[in-house]
Amino acid sequence: MTRWRSSFAFRLQQDESRWSEAKLILNSFLSILLVGTLFLMQPSSHNGSLTFIDALFTATSAISVTGLGVVDTGTVFTLQGQIILILLMEIGGLGQMTMTVLLLALLSKRVSLRQQVLAKEALGQEGSIDIVRLVKRIILFALIAQLIGTALMGIRWVPEMGWGHGLYVSFFHAASAFNNAGFSLFANNLMDYRDDALISLTIAGLLILGGIGFTVIVDVVRRRHWRRFKLHTKLMLVGTPVLLLVGTLIFWLLEHGNRGTLGGATFGHQMLAAFFHSASARTAGFNTVDIGHFTPAALLFLMALMFIGAGTSSTGGGIKVTTFAVVVLATRAFLTKQPHVTAFGRSVSSQVVTRSLAIIIVSAMVLFLAMFLLMMTESLPFDKIMFEVVSAFATVGLSTGITTALSEPGKLILVLVMICGRLGPLTLAFMLARPVETRIRYPEENVYTG
Repeated sequence: MTRWRSSFAFRLQQDESRWSEAKLILNSFLSILLVGTLFLMQPSSHNGSLTFIDALFTATSAISVTGLGVVDTGTVFTLQGQIILILLMEIGGLGQMTMTVLLLALLSKRVSLRQQVLAKEALGQEGSIDIVRLVKRIILFALIAQLIGTALMGIRWVPEMGWGHGLYVSFFHAASAFNNAGFSLFANNLMDYRDDALISLTIAGLLILGGIGFTVIVDVVRRRHWRRFKLHTKLMLVGTPVLLLVGTLIFWLLEHGNRGTLGGATFGHQMLAAFFHSASARTAGFNTVDIGHFTPAALLFLMALMFIGAGTSSTGGGIKVTTFAVVVLATRAFLTKQPHVTAFGRSVSSQVVTRSLAIIIVSAMVLFLAMFLLMMTESLPFDKIMFEVVSAFATVGLSTGITTALSEPGKLILVLVMICGRLGPLTLAFMLARPVETRIRYPEENVYTG
């Protein structure tokens, strides 16, 4: 009995800690969001007038690395405003706790135990580890990746725009791509570069690198051998290319005859665009063709990819590739009457399976509520609203073109959806459902389902 009580107390302590951490993460996120909104509203940050709602929407889209825009980034915001957006994208992509640890380390301040725990959880790390050193390496890795992307895209844009502006535009898009933000300085995003392999492949490479997750990158660098990789790493390294390949083939099959998207291009350019959108669909937000001209089937498949998203502890959103993989594996185990959920010679704990199912259920509830509210506030087609909500929740940023037409209540609804999508539905659920102590254990009874 004493052993059961100590176990219960430990679990309750963990739940209380998780509730407290979720509250701290939400408060820090909202604080940075408010500061970013106020900076964007400064007259020196934008041209002409910018309402508070539009500034809030843009700041939320940047810090949640979504990319949905109610104004044209390249023309409405000045250089100062665009630099603020870059900072918000970096903070949102790398995580506010990660950036906090780095800032304290640079200022030679002591990083508290609680901050270390939060940073470790955000980066998916376990056990004893020098978190400050790890954070520095991750920031350095992110910076190097963005500089390489800048250099590659500069090959195309420096001759077109000159050294100064060309390198700046290249860095802006490199930062936006690595952080899976999807913000572009061009009015039609990257549609002018649909057939440009250098731009498309560089952007796609940064999207994949940022979206695979720092947990995977750290594990690969440390263990360097497939057999020693963690199960999470193996699922990501298999799931990511599978989703990319399947997405490329299906987009090509559905759109190669559509004159509004891939039709009329050569086979090579069609495959390039299909691959780009297969990568971009999983939380990036860049597009080289007009999403509004996609066929209904392609839009539905695009929503499925957006919902799945990228990797845990990555710059991307969605329910995460591993969450989707665990649910698929659990379904396979149920259908084949296997006692345990297994993959690559390892068993997945029932707690992970339950959490994965909870993520999907809570996410579906958020999506349903947001769609319902938008259908009350907006006079827009159902499929357009559905696509916009999924894009906002998965922090993708792709749009069929209705974002600028939303009413102010509609914009506020999407702001809440983007916040929920970036922080994660379970983070907010832990905050709303604070654990309550109980020692009651009820007898089990069968429930008929299915």
